[in-house]
Amino acid sequence: MEDYLQGCRAALQEPRPLHVVLGNEACDLDSMVSALALAFYLTKTTETEEVFVPVLNIKRSELPLRGDNVFFLQKINIPESLLIFRDEIDLHALHQAGQLTLLLVDHHVLPKSDAALEEAVAEVLDHRPIEQKHCPPCHVSVELVGSCATLVTERILQGAPEILDRQTAALLHGTIILDCVNMDLKVGKATPKDNRYVEKLEALFPDLPKREDIFDSLQKAKFDVSGLTTEQLLRKDQKTISRQGINMAISAIYMDLEAFLQRSGLIADLHAFCQAHNCDVLVAMTIFFNTHNEPVRQLAIFCPRAALQMTICEVLERSHSPSLKLTPAPSTHPNLQAYFQGNTQVSRKKLLPLLHEALSAYFDSMKIPSGQPETEGVCREQADKELDRAGNSLVPGLSQDEEEPPLPPTPMNSLVDECPLDQGLPKLSAEAIFEKCSQISLSQSTIASLSKK
Repeated sequence: MEDYLQGCRAALQEPRPLHVVLGNEACDLDSMVSALALAFYLTKTTETEEVFVPVLNIKRSELPLRGDNVFFLQKINIPESLLIFRDEIDLHALHQAGQLTLLLVDHHVLPKSDAALEEAVAEVLDHRPIEQKHCPPCHVSVELVGSCATLVTERILQGAPEILDRQTAALLHGTIILDCVNMDLKVGKATPKDNRYVEKLEALFPDLPKREDIFDSLQKAKFDVSGLTTEQLLRKDQKTISRQGINMAISAIYMDLEAFLQRSGLIADLHAFCQAHNCDVLVAMTIFFNTHNEPVRQLAIFCPRAALQMTICEVLERSHSPSLKLTPAPSTHPNLQAYFQGNTQVSRKKLLPLLHEALSAYFDSMKIPSGQPETEGVCREQADKELDRAGNSLVPGLSQDEEEPPLPPTPMNSLVDECPLDQGLPKLSAEAIFEKCSQISLSQSTIASLSKK
C-alpha cells in the first residue's frame, strides 16, 4: 500500500487523465479506508495504463479532527504525508480539461458545489439505499451492509485475492469491526455479509488483532482530544443555529469542564474561534464518564454580548421541560458562564430547542421580529420530533436517533435544487456514538444488579 500511495502522489506531478476514487465529505474511517483499498485494487487489476488515485474528501488540516483515522494510519504504518486530500487536487480543472473520471465510494451524490463533476461519475459503490426514482446514469453497486469496507473486501476477494496484503487487510478488518460495533448482535449493525468477510480476512491473516482489541482502541481514539487545540476541540463536533443575524455555535467536547476551563489562553481562543466562524455565541457541552461509567454533562456559554448571554442563561436555568438542574460553576471571565448539569440525560440534541427558545426570547426583549430560524445541523422542528420519539425509545432517556446515529441522506446523482445533500454531507455525531456506548454500559450494569438480587 505504501509504494502504491507514493506512486499516486508522483502521478499528480504530471498532466494526465486520472481515475479518482472519492470518499464522502465526512471522511470517516469507512470512507477513507474504502477509497484507499478500492483504488489500490483497481490499480492492481487494470490491464491498461489508467491511473487510479484515492482522494480524501476533506482538507488536510481537518484530518486531526478524526482521531480514529489518525490512530489507524499510524498503527498500520501508513504515513499521512502519502495521502491526497481534496485541497491538494483540483478536480474541477481536471474535469474541464477532460482528464477526470470519478468513482464515488461510501456515498452516491455530489454536493451542489461539485455539481459540474456529476457527468464525470463513472461508478458508485455504496452501502445505503437509493431513494430516487431514477437510477444514476452510471454503474451503481449498492448493498445494505454495515460497512462499505465490506463491499470493497468482497470485490477484492472475489476479483483478485492474491493482491491483498496484510496491511490492506488490517485496514479493512478494523474498519468493518468499528462500523459494525464489534459485530455485536445486540446492536444489530452487522449483516451476515459483514460477519462473513471479517471471518474471511481473519482466516487469510490469522495474526490480525483480536476484534475486541482493535474495536476498543479505535473507539478510544475517536474520543481522544489530548492533542487538539481549543479551536480543533470546538470544531470536532460542532453544530450551528442562526436567527436574524445571530449565529450560535454548539460544540460537544469530550473532556471534563474543569479541564476545559483551565486550558491555557482559553478566553483568547474562544474570541478567536467566534471571530473566525462568525459566531456571536458559543455553547460548549463537555461530556465524560464518571467512575460508574455514567455520562456527565456540563455547560459553558461564551458570549461577549452581555444581554444575549443573560437571556440564554436565564432560559436554561429556568427550563422545566426539560429541567437541566444547573448549578453555576466558577468562572474567571464575565463573558464566560459555566454550569454543572444535574440532569445528565439532556444531551446536546435535546438542548437545541431551548437554545432556539433563548434566541426568540432575546429578540422579544429587544422588540425585534425574530423571523424564521435558519439552522445548520438540526432545526427546531427536527429537534421537537426527536424529543417526541424519545418517549418510544428502546433505552430510557435516549432518543431513537441517539441510539442509532442517522445515516447521511441518500445522495441522488442527479443534482437538482432539492437534493438533500446540497449543503454537504452531515457529520456523524461523536456524541451519538458516545451516548450509545454509555447507555449500553448502564443497561448491562442494571441487568447485572437485578440478577444479583
